[in-house]
Amino acid sequence: MKAATPEEKKRARQIVRLLKKEYPDARCSLNHSNPLELLVATILSAQCTDERVNIVTADLFRKYRTADDYAAAPASELELDIHSTGFFRNKAKAIQGAARIIAEEHGGRVPDAMDELLRLPGVARKTANVVLGNAYGIASGVVVDTHVARLSERLGLSGERTPEKIERDLAALIPESDWIIFPHLLIAHGRKICQARKPLCGECVLAKLCPSAYSWQKAGAGGRGGKQEAGVVINLRFGISNLKSKRLSCCLPPAPASCPCLLLTCLPRASRASCRTRARGRATL
Repeated sequence: MKAATPEEKKRARQIVRLLKKEYPDARCSLNHSNPLELLVATILSAQCTDERVNIVTADLFRKYRTADDYAAAPASELELDIHSTGFFRNKAKAIQGAARIIAEEHGGRVPDAMDELLRLPGVARKTANVVLGNAYGIASGVVVDTHVARLSERLGLSGERTPEKIERDLAALIPESDWIIFPHLLIAHGRKICQARKPLCGECVLAKLCPSAYSWQKAGAGGRGGKQEAGVVINLRFGISNLKSKRLSCCLPPAPASCPCLLLTCLPRASRASCRTRARGRATL
């Protein structure tokens, strides 16, 4: 990784300043009152919206108040309590595994060190950064979720594809004093303006600083039938990354009820048969 230039750091500081002005109330959107609650909520947030997690934890946090409570609960009961967040068996296993270690090795207190958090089941660097930053005020790194990854690429802050490398790039550009707030600013902006499928560039306070501004409208307007080109696509739906190809809007999530694309090279082999049955004509490339 090349070192960030003074010009790049200055531009990053301008982005932070404008976002702080636009979203003065940006904060962690997962409801919690202590580090344990935040840890559990962050584990539950995998492949689930924060809104759904907050609905589930409203009752969950009244029922389970300590690490011992989670550790002692029957697995089937905890699974039922968190069922609507998805992947409930894996999440229940991770929560109980983490709770046992916290209860037995840390006296019931969620550790406040990165290496100790990473030893907990279900905790990777993103979750550890969330807990350290928002529960303890420790700027250990920059949280990278799907919004942060998408906006970092569009804003030209990182061209990397993995969360670890994106975090490394952001940490080199963003002042350490803003490491905790910066992800919340990007998440707020990603939800309101810089949306995945249709960013509202005309309403964006960062448009003058963004190398991707208005490129989505131009791509959509070019070619017959509104054909769109995407240089590098990260398709989480089908578990593939760094796929370089021409893509139509029909290929972007959410999956359509009928698929006009017969190329099918974007799908794992096991998914191609079902996609063929939904096909409704050939795609024009």
